[in-house]
Amino acid sequence: MQNAWLATIVISLLAGPIGYFLVLRGQSFAGHALAHLGFTGASASIFLGVTPFSGALIATVMGGVAIGYLGNRLEHRDVVIGIVLTMALGIGLLALHFYTQFATQASSLLFGNILAVSHSMVIRLAILSVLCGMAFLLLARPLLLTTLQPDIAESRGYSVGRYSIVFFIICALVTAACSQIVGALLVFTLMIAPGAAALQLSSHLKQGLILSAVLALVYGLGGITISYYSNWPVSFTITSLSCLGYALARLYRSKKHH
Repeated sequence: MQNAWLATIVISLLAGPIGYFLVLRGQSFAGHALAHLGFTGASASIFLGVTPFSGALIATVMGGVAIGYLGNRLEHRDVVIGIVLTMALGIGLLALHFYTQFATQASSLLFGNILAVSHSMVIRLAILSVLCGMAFLLLARPLLLTTLQPDIAESRGYSVGRYSIVFFIICALVTAACSQIVGALLVFTLMIAPGAAALQLSSHLKQGLILSAVLALVYGLGGITISYYSNWPVSFTITSLSCLGYALARLYRSKKHH
């Protein structure tokens, strides 16, 4: 439980703001695709003889570079991302088909198993979160400019495509980390849902980033606590809280405007 809490804290504080930017850029679907690529990498790691987490990192980073490069060049990028998403899931299942003894591990990859996170994994996640957080803070201003006003950014010498690639590499790393908590299929829960709710609650960037981090933390720790006392799956409780949070945020926004 201590490792679960620590892992959730270090990941949630970063996943929320990253997801906020993804929603702000209108590319939340890309985060889901990266999660599926992480599942594929973790499954394929069986062939490569590396740890599932390492395989997930490699696959998501490669996918992040591809999405960042293609995202600003393809008119129908959601279609391409959707095709990559389903293909990635299919390849992951194919890898596990030949290694049926890893069926239990496949369930953990897909739906997460935060209670199985070791102390060494917590340390790796913390290091990863610190590095990604520092990179995100350094790139926050140009990322905001390239997100909201790409034409002005280009005129000032900022390469929209280059910043998009770097941003998606950060997203890929955070996605791989999130999958350790809620699994590849439910990364939306910890990354996108807090950011989407924060956008409903505030139109100010700083407030939105802080809110998204706080909400991700509340969903994660709240989900673990509910699971502890109810014996329900952690991924289910975190997902339920995130869905409820977004619904309440939408309700608050609609009442505020009326």
